[in-house]
Amino acid sequence: MNNLTKRILTAVVAIPIIIAICMAGDLYFFLFVAAASALALHEFYGLAKAKGGNPQATLGIFVGFLVNLSFYHLKLQAFIVGAFLKSGVAIPYPSQTQLLFMIIILGSCLIGIVELFRDKGSAITNVSTTLFGILYVSLFFGTFVGLRELFTSQDPVVYRLFVTQLGISDPDRIYRFGGFMVISLFAMIWICDSAAFHAGTAMGKHKLFPRVSPNKSWEGAIFGFIFAIAAACAAKYLVLDFLPLGAAIIVGIIVGTIGQIGDLFESLLKRDAGVKDSGTLIPGHGGALDRFDSLLLVAPLVYYYIDYVFFS
Repeated sequence: MNNLTKRILTAVVAIPIIIAICMAGDLYFFLFVAAASALALHEFYGLAKAKGGNPQATLGIFVGFLVNLSFYHLKLQAFIVGAFLKSGVAIPYPSQTQLLFMIIILGSCLIGIVELFRDKGSAITNVSTTLFGILYVSLFFGTFVGLRELFTSQDPVVYRLFVTQLGISDPDRIYRFGGFMVISLFAMIWICDSAAFHAGTAMGKHKLFPRVSPNKSWEGAIFGFIFAIAAACAAKYLVLDFLPLGAAIIVGIIVGTIGQIGDLFESLLKRDAGVKDSGTLIPGHGGALDRFDSLLLVAPLVYYYIDYVFFS
């Protein structure tokens, strides 16, 4: 079975499952992202080991999971506070930002302490790769959970926007827009990558970044950029009614530029480590880090744009 056939069969099986998880949201989506994040972080640590580093993989993945969990903040808060209230005890609960910083700071301290008792090569390299993996993989993946969970009637700003602009007050319907948002982001990235690949193969003459990825061309990158914006505009009219055309174009620009940079950055890491793929988890697609490399840089920018600009 050739690589293209494997890619197609994997997509046929995986895409319906991913769509269902995105629409279901809640704990299903969180666990999906947390699992993908843990696998991608494991692969990143494998790249670091290929360069002679000895990152604290187990501890890094655990701290990374907690970072992911901080973006599941509202559901986590309701569960913990509710449990204490049932016992008759009222407790203060940190905001999402406070919780995230607490996890990163305490996790960094713990990693430093553990490294004191290790004797495995360069301490600077070990600590640096452990922490950078948490930031690059876990933190950026976590914002994808945050993006899905933005669409809740529990947030008065979000609820007011949907009621005043679209006349939608049904909490379940508002929450479904989060599913449409993350599915649309997946689709934009896939369309951008596909357009860049096919246009580059057919017309690519000017190398984009030969030191990092010799097969990528400026022609392919430009076509990917155009199709990313077109896909974002199509998503606005098909499923993202709440998003003005200007905001959809901004999201498309983020995908068309930062998404391709994310792909190049992961290629840089793999080239430095001397490997073709970050892993072999997904038949025909490489590892989790290979599959989600564009999303890792796109998700935080889209999340913060939607949360702090559009919903502000």
